[in-house]
Amino acid sequence: MAGVVALQVGEGVGHHPAHERFNGRRALHGQTVAFATVTITEPLGFNPFDAGFRVDPYPVYRRLLAEDPVHKTPFGMVVLSRYGDCAAILRDPRSSSDASNSNMYKAFMAGRDPEEVFGALAGMRPFLFMDPPDHTRLRGLVQKAFTPKTVENLRSRIVELVDELMAPALERGSMEVIEDLAYPLPVRVITEMLGVPIEDHDTFKGWSRELAGALDPDFATPEAVAERRENAASAFVEYFQALIAERRKDPRDDLLSALITAEDEGHKLSEKELLSTLILLLVAGHETTVNLIANGVLAFVRHPDQLARLRSDPGLARTAVEEVLRFDPPVQFTARVALEDIDIGDAVLGRGDQAIVLVAAANRDPNQFERPDEFDVGRQENRHLAFGLGAHFCLGAPLARVEGQVALQAVAARLDDLSLAVEQPEYKENIVLRGLASLPVTFRPSGA
Repeated sequence: MAGVVALQVGEGVGHHPAHERFNGRRALHGQTVAFATVTITEPLGFNPFDAGFRVDPYPVYRRLLAEDPVHKTPFGMVVLSRYGDCAAILRDPRSSSDASNSNMYKAFMAGRDPEEVFGALAGMRPFLFMDPPDHTRLRGLVQKAFTPKTVENLRSRIVELVDELMAPALERGSMEVIEDLAYPLPVRVITEMLGVPIEDHDTFKGWSRELAGALDPDFATPEAVAERRENAASAFVEYFQALIAERRKDPRDDLLSALITAEDEGHKLSEKELLSTLILLLVAGHETTVNLIANGVLAFVRHPDQLARLRSDPGLARTAVEEVLRFDPPVQFTARVALEDIDIGDAVLGRGDQAIVLVAAANRDPNQFERPDEFDVGRQENRHLAFGLGAHFCLGAPLARVEGQVALQAVAARLDDLSLAVEQPEYKENIVLRGLASLPVTFRPSGA
């Protein structure tokens, strides 16, 4: 689900025109990101590292769309915000999802040992960050588990889980949406699909948090970030190596056994391909759904008229989820590397250069969407880019959609007088998977 962020030099940019400095380095999705110490001026305020920006990036996105939709940085990157440009490069076979094709990555890795840089994750590259033909082969081995028909068969179980998770909150009349619903629901779903014993589900939540926290700068020191990521990755790999060995001896009716035995034209997943796929399913398939559900609840708190519409017409659940995905997407941006020179508007993305594809801005482009800044759960023309486009369209989209529909429909049906318990909820220090760290709400149980 999550797109690769190949932002390989930290932009020292202020929320207002300012001069700031960043330094450090870290690993990201198995791709290394180097932060050079720099001092620059950024007049449009595009600074995803800034806490205020993460709370509400949309005013900056509006400025980019209006004033500089093909925004050049001093580091050879281009920030794209227009829907047409974003859609075009996501479809363009001359653009790569593999950050190792970038000039900055090659320069950084020159003379370095991948084992020392990546530790337990060395050699494990999820297919999300591959190009054809490897991407095509690996995606084909996994996608059968996530077809709309297969996922729809899980809906009744997802309803049961939502009922179970919401029960304690309904008794209290208050809920911490992240901890009580948004976080445990997708991890329960994916671990049950994989066949992970229920007693290990809580352990998975911790691993997912740490691995997702290493996707982009989170303002811990680089050493602390690397240590947390390495510990979580090592524990994850060790756990699944043992579970894979067990399933090879004793296959069961679960997704892990299916992945072990999956074959396409004589090709099977290697051990490292299997482990990297499991990490992708855990992190990309979990963290993005957490953000989807939490962003949806927050949107309903701030737009009670739309919550009332969904409450009175549960059939709007499908379009409501699509509107959450457009209005405040779980993944703010992805990145592409040019495999050859690519013309984008009045700019040229040179071979090895990177484009930051601001899907969250594209989803608010007035040339694509009527009333782009209005939250409308009944919106019909809604070809948003929250799940990407082209060959890398999100494999887990059907599952995320069903989980979001069930969860938000339950919130609308059961929680009256829904309101925030704090003035401003806190956001995580993640820039790609932008999402809430906490979301405490109060309500009156429906019918009470």
